[in-house]
Amino acid sequence: MSDLPPMTSVKRWLVTTNHKDVGILYLITALFFLLFGGVLALLFRAHLWEAGGVGLLDGDQFNQAVTAHGFAMVFLFLSPFAAGFANYFVPLQIGADDLAFPRLNALTYWFYLFSGLLVGISFFQGGTFAGGWTMYAPLNVPTYTPAMQATTGGNATILGLTLFTISITIGTVNFMVTIHRSRAEGLGLWNMPLFTWSWLLTVWMMLFAFAALLAALLLQLSDRLFLTQYFAAEQGSGLLWAHLFWFFGHPEVYIVFFPALGIMFETFQTFTGRRLVGRKWVIISMVLVAVQSFLVWMHHMFLTTINLEIKTLMMATTIGISLPFDLMVFALIYTMVKGRVRFTTPFLFTLGALVLFILGGITGVFLGAVVLDYEFRGTYWVVAHFHYVMVSGATALIGGLYYWWPKITGKMYSEALGKLNFAVYFIGFNLLYFPQFLAWETPRRVFHFAEGMQIYHQISTVGAFVFGASFLILIGTLLHSLKYGPDAPDNPWEYSRTAEWAVPSPPPLENWGGRPSYATGRLEFVDETKAATDGGVAHSAEADAIGHEEEHADHASIWPFGIGVATFVFFLGLSGITSYLVEFADARDHAVVGAPDPNVMYLALTALGLVLLGVTLFKFGVEEFNAPEMAIAERWPFEGVGNTKLGVWVFLASDVIVFGAIIGAYIFMRLHHGWGEWTTVPFASWPGLLNTYVLLTSSFTVILALVFAERQNKKGLLGAMGATLLLALTFMGVKAYEYNYKFQIGEYWWTSVEHSIYFVTTGLHALHVIIGVLIALFMIYRIVSIDAYMEDHRPVEFFGLYWHFVDIVWVFLFPLFYLM
Repeated sequence: MSDLPPMTSVKRWLVTTNHKDVGILYLITALFFLLFGGVLALLFRAHLWEAGGVGLLDGDQFNQAVTAHGFAMVFLFLSPFAAGFANYFVPLQIGADDLAFPRLNALTYWFYLFSGLLVGISFFQGGTFAGGWTMYAPLNVPTYTPAMQATTGGNATILGLTLFTISITIGTVNFMVTIHRSRAEGLGLWNMPLFTWSWLLTVWMMLFAFAALLAALLLQLSDRLFLTQYFAAEQGSGLLWAHLFWFFGHPEVYIVFFPALGIMFETFQTFTGRRLVGRKWVIISMVLVAVQSFLVWMHHMFLTTINLEIKTLMMATTIGISLPFDLMVFALIYTMVKGRVRFTTPFLFTLGALVLFILGGITGVFLGAVVLDYEFRGTYWVVAHFHYVMVSGATALIGGLYYWWPKITGKMYSEALGKLNFAVYFIGFNLLYFPQFLAWETPRRVFHFAEGMQIYHQISTVGAFVFGASFLILIGTLLHSLKYGPDAPDNPWEYSRTAEWAVPSPPPLENWGGRPSYATGRLEFVDETKAATDGGVAHSAEADAIGHEEEHADHASIWPFGIGVATFVFFLGLSGITSYLVEFADARDHAVVGAPDPNVMYLALTALGLVLLGVTLFKFGVEEFNAPEMAIAERWPFEGVGNTKLGVWVFLASDVIVFGAIIGAYIFMRLHHGWGEWTTVPFASWPGLLNTYVLLTSSFTVILALVFAERQNKKGLLGAMGATLLLALTFMGVKAYEYNYKFQIGEYWWTSVEHSIYFVTTGLHALHVIIGVLIALFMIYRIVSIDAYMEDHRPVEFFGLYWHFVDIVWVFLFPLFYLM
């Protein structure tokens, strides 16, 4: 499927892979989840009208509402809303035709949508997750929750977050390859628009932060679904979760805020009529923040047993990370001073975002000091500070919606309605959250508070409804624009200078009438229809490149949607399998109290999901879909690396973090338990040694496969791939023998924390081996059926990169589990 239906067709939105369509889908879906989270917030704010609550919610319902609100806003609204703008405008700003991998881009959206549906459905599965959006251990596993009946709903929530994290990882790979390898001729990194710069640094942070979150969620799922003991253990589990979560959690603040910051830079330049003051230093500051964001996570853990010296170091890094932000704030202020401000709706929202961020930053200084944090941690001071920082980002994103609305829709909006929207928004927000600083002694996440705090909570609740009304005005303004707004010109803003304003509003499907180029120092469109000036045929490298670039690009595929549906069905089925594991454990003298009754529907959904996944992934793999690389582009620092190869490397970098976090969890728990007192689970070292030889040999056969592919030797390629497959199956056979030996003597993954860590870590590696086996089978099928990889051997090389990574991981696991 390659032809794209018209925008009025439902089919268009199910099959589209075009970056602008995907961006619109992200924006609309994120706004839906904003309303979903907002309704939950109004519900529990109304309940907080008086101490002890007004009876709208019981304790568990209150916890569910607060938790789901956090998930909806932090995960399902803020980052996806920014991703919508990035999908639509980053390719336009850098002169690209689309993202590097259009089908994967569509797949990220469907994974995102279905992850949110899993979270929503969890309310109807006995109750959603109620342990807070930070999911602190041990409250994140059923053993320590009041209602074991909520197991299924809680599982669905965590599975939804896992699917969302997978979506982010795929999108990260796509954007990094696109920005690094698809910039228009002459557009160096330093000269990229600041929104694109902010998004590039955002996806770099996402690459590592969300990989750590994925590792944490996988460990939690192993506890919830398979009854392992990571976070039900008596020692170290709470601290382990905090380390894993906040290694993600603090960069997440900047992941949310950086795209908003990029929008602030763009709008400040446009509506002051001058270039951002200190542009080079602003970029350097953003890079410093992106790096430092991974060095401050323990300031969320000042109340734990971490020693004072480490806490002091983290306090210093926290102060250090504020300094680059100081520079960026002063750059924005000085840009206003040096320019001539035009108070349009987009500028009002981004200026308001700056004010809110300054207040959030100042109040955060208190939490960065160890002594003061002892007093403020777990109170409404944290709630207010957190929302001033996060909602400042949301405020700038709404400014971005107004700023780019004419480009997306081709319609102008009413400035009067837009300014009314800002006024109600800004007043409502401050009425909602500033009183919470005054009511700081109130413990967070409870609805009981001192009598003297009631007036502040009532003002806050009134503010919540005013703030909520501002979003109704926002939606009304946009709908009014669509129906009655005048047509937008290509560039409605006098001083906007980025490339998206050089094309019609809305942009055409293929983006450009000619090839964008900055070779002369300014944006030009090169007419590539003139192959030669003398009427002959041009025979040059550039002409060949032009011909390559004129290949027809496909924009439609149903299989990303199909894979999304299949994954949704599979994950929904997994949410209900805990009961069957409980029965399995009970039969082996491991009692679990209060488990829900088994429901065969979940087993059926799991099986159906697996079948659908197999079919849709196969169809995805064999589909003819053309997404040509830009022939003439800036690619520093990855000139010599193709798009797919760079994408594989980026993906493997994220997988390094996943395995690093899980291996780190093993080392952490073993040190906490006592290194010498740790029980070695494998019954002998020889199975591990044998498997090491097997996998190292398989790496050699993969290299042979590449050599045969380069020589176009079909028989040799089939033989080498078959040998790799046979060795992989040998590895799995030895591993199955090893597991079965433990089962025969009554030892399972729930037996102890040592057993849990062994089975989960080696099991995750075995899952990677199984994925490699499935890829190898698919490649062998392609070789046999269509003589694949004879002309283009690169897929064999990419498979080899993945397989070598799997082998290297085992080289680390073998000594850790078998020799120590």
